Amino acid sequence: MNIGLIILIVAVVLIAIYVASVYNSLVSLRNKVKDQWAQIDVYLKRRFDLIPNLVETVKGYAKHEKDTLEDVVKARNSFESADTPEKEMKAANELTSAVTKLFALAESYPELKANENFLNLQNELKETEDKISYARQFYNDVVMNYNNKIEMFPSNIIASMFKFKQESFFEALESERESVSVKF
Repeated sequence: MNIGLIILIVAVVLIAIYVASVYNSLVSLRNKVKDQWAQIDVYLKRRFDLIPNLVETVKGYAKHEKDTLEDVVKARNSFESADTPEKEMKAANELTSAVTKLFALAESYPELKANENFLNLQNELKETEDKISYARQFYNDVVMNYNNKIEMFPSNIIASMFKFKQESFFEALESERESVSVKF
């Protein structure tokens, strides 16, 4: 057998192993992105389930604050109807904003703030929000690793051959980036 043929076969095998290795790492990262989105989704659904109880508790104390309560319900419904991760991200951000307004409203009602049911719901929702925040951060880290792998040479060649697409980061709404005004 010709030495040139052996070198060619070894080179082809090494390239095939490299392509398979990069492909498998891209698949692994893509699945990790999906897994982390599913983790966020679990926390968002938990928040979604807590909100009706919180709204009902607040309704009893703040009957004339109808707009704030309607905003929360509308944001919750928007999340329920979201059918893509991007739409869920947008709806989740709107829901966060509406819940923040709801908690601000509660500050105006001392008897509501003292209500044990409200306090428990508020605490559960706060814990859930913290978990969502950490999950978003981890999701964005995983998305960054995945997107880097897709864009960096030479793995970008294999990523484009197999049509791997970049994933979107979980970003805050413009309103969440603004400075908070505190008035006494």
